[in-house]
Amino acid sequence: MTTRLDKPLRREIEIDERLYTLTLDPTGLKLVEKGHRKGVALRWQDLVNGDAAIAAALSASLAR
Repeated sequence: MTTRLDKPLRREIEIDERLYTLTLDPTGLKLVEKGHRKGVALRWQDLVNGDAAIAAALSASLAR
C-alpha cells in the first residue's frame, strides 16, 4: 500500500559536503541548495514523457 502525495514532502540531503533540500509535491520535485532560493525543478509530466533529459540539457546550456 502506498501513501498519496497530496502535500509537499521535504527532506535534507548532503551532496559533496553541501546541504540541499529536496521537495517532492504533486507537481514534481525541486532540489535547492540550503540557504538559497533557486534550484533545479523537474515536473513529473516531463519525467514521464521523457522530456526531462531535454529540459535538463536546455537548462544547463542556458546556465553557462
